[in-house]
Amino acid sequence: MSIFNKLLLSAAVVAGLATSPVQAEDKRIALVVKALGIGFFEAANKGAQEAAKELGDVEIIYTGPTDTTAEGQIDVINALIAQKVDAIAISANDRDALVPALKKAMDRGITVISWDSGVAPEGRAMHLNPSSNALIGNMIVKMAADHLPDGGDVAVLSASATATNQNIWIEEMNKVKDNYKGINVVATVYGDDLADKSYREAQGLMSSHPNLKAIIAPTSVGIVAAAQAVSDAGKAGEINVTGLGLPSEMAGHVDSAASKSFAIWNPIDLGYAATMIAYNLATEKAAAEAGGEIPMGRMGNVKLDDNKEGAMADPFVYDASNVNDFKDIF
Repeated sequence: MSIFNKLLLSAAVVAGLATSPVQAEDKRIALVVKALGIGFFEAANKGAQEAAKELGDVEIIYTGPTDTTAEGQIDVINALIAQKVDAIAISANDRDALVPALKKAMDRGITVISWDSGVAPEGRAMHLNPSSNALIGNMIVKMAADHLPDGGDVAVLSASATATNQNIWIEEMNKVKDNYKGINVVATVYGDDLADKSYREAQGLMSSHPNLKAIIAPTSVGIVAAAQAVSDAGKAGEINVTGLGLPSEMAGHVDSAASKSFAIWNPIDLGYAATMIAYNLATEKAAAEAGGEIPMGRMGNVKLDDNKEGAMADPFVYDASNVNDFKDIF
C-alpha cells in the first residue's frame, strides 16, 4: 500500500471515529441498584431504557452488586469512575458509606444523583424520592390499620438496618401510628433484602408474637417472603402482610388472602425519571438548586427542597379489585 493510500485510510478511520455517535456523543448514565436480580430494580431499568430511547443520545449502564452491601456498591462506583461515565444514578445501600467514592466521582466531573434510597447531601447533586416520605410512612401503617378496626399487634420487616429509605419510612410511620386505634408495633426486624433471611425473620415474628395481626414490609423482597411465610404457616387471612411490593410478585398472595393490600409507585416511572434528571444535569440543561425544578420528561418536573430532595409521585394502593390489572406490567 502506498503512503498516499495509507494516509487516506488513516483519515477515513479518524473520520469514522469522529462521527461515531456511541463513541463520540452518547451520554453514558449508570443506573446503580442495591443488588442485581431484584424485580423492582429490573422494572426501573425498563424505565431507564425508555428514557434513553426517547432522548436518543444516551447509553444506560445497568449495574449493581450481587448483594445489598455498601462495599459492593463502592466497588461498582470505582469501576464506573474508571470507565469515565457521564452520570451515576444510585439507589444506596448506605447513606454515608458511599459518600467518599461518590465525591471522588463528582471530582472527576461525573454527575451523581441518588434515587429511591438516598445518599447524604455531600455525596450527590440531588435525591429523587419515589414519593413523599411522610405519605409513604402513613400509607404503610394505614393499610394495616384499615383491616384492624379494633387495633392489634403489628411488626415491621425491613431491608437492611442501614437502608436510608426504609429507616425514614419506618420513622415516619412511627410518628403517625398513634393516629390509628389500637395499633401496637411490637418489633422491627431486618431481612437484608434477601428472600431466605426475610422468610426466616417473618417466621420468627410469628413465633415470638402469637397475637400478631399484621406484618408491614416496606421492601419488595421482604413483603413477598413474609407473605409466603404466612401462607406456609397456614395463617393467610389471620395475619395480613402489607407494605411495598410489586403487583407481579404479590397478585398470588392477594388471591390467597395473605395480603389484603399493598402499595408501590411505578418503578418503571422511577427509573425513567431518574434517568431524565441525570441527563438534564449532566448536559447542563438544568441545575440542582434548592427551590429549583428539574424536568423529568413525561413525569413532569421535580421540585427540590432545601436538602435538594424531591418527590416523584404519591404511592398507589393495590388490592383484589385492581392487582390483576397490573400484574403483567410490573
